[in-house]
Amino acid sequence: MPESPSTAPVGEQTAPLSDEDAKLVVLARGARARIGAVEGAAVRDQDGRTYAGANVALPSLTLTALQLAVASAVAAGATRLEAAVVVTEASTLDGAGHAVVRDLAAEAPIHVAAPDGTLLGTVRQ
Repeated sequence: MPESPSTAPVGEQTAPLSDEDAKLVVLARGARARIGAVEGAAVRDQDGRTYAGANVALPSLTLTALQLAVASAVAAGATRLEAAVVVTEASTLDGAGHAVVRDLAAEAPIHVAAPDGTLLGTVRQ
């Protein structure tokens, strides 16, 4: 398996988010705020079901918020993702989160938003 980059470039947002993608921003912000996490994420699967998560940092387990959201989707039977959102204080998308979304969706948009919900951009590759 090829190594994932440490970050993925975030492209500029040229169109407003769809209502469904805006809902993912709300879910990701909620997951982050609930536990005061560095980042929160949410994904939507092929059936329109949504999954959210926050980053996990334990002595024996470290997951990005996107990794947890995607793992939750897969554990529930998802085989494809339509879209993903990560809410973070960083200005880039981490490589591990990018890679796990691409495992299920080669072209799904990954929206990156600031903690206040402001969209920073979208990764499309």
